[in-house]
Amino acid sequence: MSVENLSVASSTAAKKGVVIIGAGLAGWHVIDAIRAKDTEIPITLITADSGDRYHKPMLTMAISQNKRASDLVRASGSEAANTAEVTLLANTQVTDIDPVSQTVQVRSTAQSDDALTTIGYEKMVLAMGAHPIFPKSLPQDLVWHVNHIERFSQLQEKLAAGSQHVAIVGAGMVGTEIAEDLLKAGHKVTLIDLNDAPLSQMLPAKATARIAKAIESQGIQFLGGYQVSAVTRVGSNDDDSEDAEKLQVDYAPLSSDADNADTQPLEPLIVDHVIASTGLTVDEQLPAAAGVEFDRRTGIVVDATTLRTNAANIYAIGDCMSINGVACRYVAPLRAQAATIADDILGHEHSGYDHKPPMIRLKNKAISVMVTGVPQASGNWQVKTESDDELIMDLLDDDEVVSATVTIKAPAVPKA
Repeated sequence: MSVENLSVASSTAAKKGVVIIGAGLAGWHVIDAIRAKDTEIPITLITADSGDRYHKPMLTMAISQNKRASDLVRASGSEAANTAEVTLLANTQVTDIDPVSQTVQVRSTAQSDDALTTIGYEKMVLAMGAHPIFPKSLPQDLVWHVNHIERFSQLQEKLAAGSQHVAIVGAGMVGTEIAEDLLKAGHKVTLIDLNDAPLSQMLPAKATARIAKAIESQGIQFLGGYQVSAVTRVGSNDDDSEDAEKLQVDYAPLSSDADNADTQPLEPLIVDHVIASTGLTVDEQLPAAAGVEFDRRTGIVVDATTLRTNAANIYAIGDCMSINGVACRYVAPLRAQAATIADDILGHEHSGYDHKPPMIRLKNKAISVMVTGVPQASGNWQVKTESDDELIMDLLDDDEVVSATVTIKAPAVPKA
């Protein structure tokens, strides 16, 4: 049952049951898992947005496919809530969590007043995800991110005007995927990173050099080893319209030495848009209020088997949580995580969650990159296979056991 006001929600939630905070993939997966085993237990879903169901990984490849935000939405929040028979509190902000009384305080962002409503819970699932990191040099009022369908939609509207120049700051997986997507859509792309090659925080230099070569061969300008120092708005003196404005990106080598002391300052980039792809962090407000163990970099600490936090009756899932000190920010394990939480909430016997690092695939067509295990740039990487078309490397731990493998292949050349 989808509801539109907090008074109705408060009455419905008086039955307590399960409260889920966050309506991304993780939150909806928990609902699916619970409803597959129990159609009666009350569920209240609280989200700061509309709660629409969509597949977030599609955002990094949708622009070149000319897909609008509406094309990516599988079901509106209200439709999905009705189908699952849950109480949806859309456009609602959680202001506090009291783990002792097992209540949350919320307020509607769609209403003009700041009235708070208290909702009780028997079990709670934190699924609020992570949000982009914006360094001081990347002001949020000038710089885009592609981590949410609403911002994606706004950026896509701007890009629909025709070919434009886009600077992407950060060449991790998301930044590298977006760069190719924008290029395929007909835009000029400059990709900037602190490291000498894309994915350098995950893979060794021998591997990342191939990735850099592949994306540059497409026509993407890659600036490796540079730090953005400022993004400022510049515009035409003859036209004050927003369409006439450009952005100036000031950047410099990450480090300088005596040999470069006399080098002239670098000419700034003048672009139409800047996208930040500089990592994710978890907001501390709700974890702190709930009294759960937490790290801003990796997220909420959970028990590896049950996905319970250290606070009674509170679980965490998805981008906002970590297992054994490692953030869990991939989609593939969500279904298994949600099934474990559902069984634990419902009191069913279960074998526990067995965390296995998912296979990581870079979605770029210019080069095939697959990673298994837990990769890290530093470490004892050994070449297993090396040719012009293929590179396979294993990461060995202190006991000489393979802990990660990267396989890089040149794309197949279509037959004439």
